[in-house]
Amino acid sequence: MTHPLVGRVRGVTYGVSVLLADNAGPMTLDGTNSYLLAGPDSVGFVVVDPGPLDEEHLQTLAAEGPVELVLITHRHLDHTAGARRFAEITGAPVRAADPGHCHRGLPLVDGELIEAAGLQIRVLATPGHTDDSVSFHLPEPDGPGAVLTGDTILGRGTTVIAYPDGDLGSFLESLDRLAGLGSAMVLPGHGPELPDLAAVCRDYYEHRQQRLDSIRAALLVLGADAGVDAVTDLVYTDIEPAVRGAAELSVAAQLAYLRTSG
Repeated sequence: MTHPLVGRVRGVTYGVSVLLADNAGPMTLDGTNSYLLAGPDSVGFVVVDPGPLDEEHLQTLAAEGPVELVLITHRHLDHTAGARRFAEITGAPVRAADPGHCHRGLPLVDGELIEAAGLQIRVLATPGHTDDSVSFHLPEPDGPGAVLTGDTILGRGTTVIAYPDGDLGSFLESLDRLAGLGSAMVLPGHGPELPDLAAVCRDYYEHRQQRLDSIRAALLVLGADAGVDAVTDLVYTDIEPAVRGAAELSVAAQLAYLRTSG
C-alpha cells in the first residue's frame, strides 16, 4: 500500500521541505526522504538525496523550482540511484563524499561550509552506517537548528551497520559527534523527523551497548570463534525473515568491533 504522503511536498521546519519517495520496504521504512532546502528569499533549492530512479519522483522534485545543488548523504541506491538522471533534468551538480557518486561536482569535505539557496549548510563526516556517510547541519542564529542524518539516524528504529563498508567503532564516534549538536531537529533519510538529536543519540548508544552485551553473552555460550549465523540465531530471535540479512550485517560489525577492541 502506498504511503499517503508519497508524491506530496511537505514543509518540515525553517527552510526545509521533504518529498517521500514511493519505495517503502523493510529497510527503507515508509520510503526515502528527499529534502528540499531554501532560505526565505531564495528562488532556488538544494536537494538532499534525490532517491531512487523514479521519474515521477524526480520530476516532482525538479518542479519545485530551480535546483542549485544536489547533496548525497551516502552511497546506497535508495538515496543515489536517481542522482545522475536528476542532474540531467536540473543541470545541478551532485556532490557526495564518495567521488563515484559526484556528477559535475567536487567531493564533500568534512567541516566545509556550503552556502547555497540562501542557506549555510555544514558538512559533517559521520561514518559508521557506511564509510562515506555524512550529515548536514543547518544552524539557526537562535537555536540548534536541524541536522539531515541520512541513515546514520532513522526516524524509527535503529540503523544497520552495513559491514564491512560500515564500522561500529566509527558509528559510535559519529553518535558522539552528533550528540554535541544538542537538541537539533533530526531530519532522517527514512521515517519521521525527531525533535532532539542529542536524546536520540543517547538512545542509539544505549541500544548498541545492549546489543554488544547480548553478543558477549552469546559468545560465552557458543565460543569465542562463533560465526555470524550462529550468533544471529541466538541474539536476534524475534526478527522477520525480510531483515535477517540486515541483522547479520550488524552482528558481523559487532563481532569485528569486539574482536578488535578485546
